[in-house]
Amino acid sequence: MTKRWRQLTVWLHILTSVGWMAQAMTLCVLLAVGLAADLPAARDAATSMAHQVDGRLLAPMAGVSACTGIVLAAATPWGFFLHWWVLIKFAISMVQVYLGIFVLSPALATGPSLPLVIGTALMASAIAFQGWLSVRKPWGTVRRGRRAAAGTGPRWAFVATVLGGLAELALALVLGHPMPLLSLILIIIVVSRRPRWAGSPRIRPAQV
Repeated sequence: MTKRWRQLTVWLHILTSVGWMAQAMTLCVLLAVGLAADLPAARDAATSMAHQVDGRLLAPMAGVSACTGIVLAAATPWGFFLHWWVLIKFAISMVQVYLGIFVLSPALATGPSLPLVIGTALMASAIAFQGWLSVRKPWGTVRRGRRAAAGTGPRWAFVATVLGGLAELALALVLGHPMPLLSLILIIIVVSRRPRWAGSPRIRPAQV
């Protein structure tokens, strides 16, 4: 059962990551159309749709993607700082989430602009690069010969991640804006408990 829920967590991570990239591309197109529009009505319509995409889809998918990625790092032998590909994915995700919250979303209120078009294009490109990292897993370990210090986390960590993530996506669709409270609580609990899982049964990283 733990393996099944871990696989569901991986599925949700892939689903929301691809969704995040797709919505970033959609946002880029909407902003580009609004920027090129001659009529104010067309510009306003593109801006309004960009707000809806950001609040109901892009932002919540970004949050759930980051949460599932953090849980998979904390609750499996991959860890955060053992392999270069995981570390780089983690760093890119954190930068993108914070830029999206504090820069991209507030800037949408000012309407389409060239920096926003470029920024959303770069966001989609960065997520595509993260997908390549997940498949290729390049560059080995951060420290040669270093091994993971923790085993696999308990089933509840993966169950809570999957159910909580789906609940947050559903709430965002209804409310029109993300509600990442469950993800934040789960991340704090899972990361704080990672050292306790050092003696739990291990799985091979290739199975994650």
